[in-house]
Amino acid sequence: MALEFSICEVRWERYRRVSENPHTREWLKFQAARGLAANTIEAYGRDLDRYLGFLETENIPFHSVIRPTIGAYIRSITQLEVPRVSRKGMEARSALANATLQQHLTVVRLFHDFLVEERVCARNPLRPLIGGRGLIQRHHRLPWIPSEEEWQNILQVCKQEPLRNRVMLAMSYDAALRREEICSLEVADIDPAHRLLRIRLEVTKNRRERVVPYSLAT
Repeated sequence: MALEFSICEVRWERYRRVSENPHTREWLKFQAARGLAANTIEAYGRDLDRYLGFLETENIPFHSVIRPTIGAYIRSITQLEVPRVSRKGMEARSALANATLQQHLTVVRLFHDFLVEERVCARNPLRPLIGGRGLIQRHHRLPWIPSEEEWQNILQVCKQEPLRNRVMLAMSYDAALRREEICSLEVADIDPAHRLLRIRLEVTKNRRERVVPYSLAT
């Protein structure tokens, strides 16, 4: 059976600076051609557009970017506040999460790798000549696990839902499926005789197809 490979369309109208610059446009087109997920391309385009905006404001060309430049860019995005909604329903504001900052740096690092390969820049400022630590320390948090009381509350609410929603919740929990994976399941992906689910590669985050079991209770 031939593997399915899909290339998502880049929505250039969302990233004006990226679309107008030949280097950034070519880089984002290449990322899309690799078959990356649409959400990944969206994040890459959005973050790269913000990076270009910073360089334009500071009047810094690509070949003049050095590590202090990246440090200044980090400071600029850490000062951005993002809206949050508290549990009480009151709007609050908080700084960008560590994972979001890491994502911004990943885009900048990959883009400068491309510039080095294209001989636009001599070296990547995010890749030091001698091994060292990253500019921002990566935080590792334990996942949130509901308490017994919280699980009971979830199940009580779930009982009021239609059968479709109850099945989706059970399969998501039982087979550890992401939102896109559970929403993209088709009848042909379910093997009730062996209690197996086929997760197609085009809906997975890492583009790797897998087969996962689900329990008899589900």
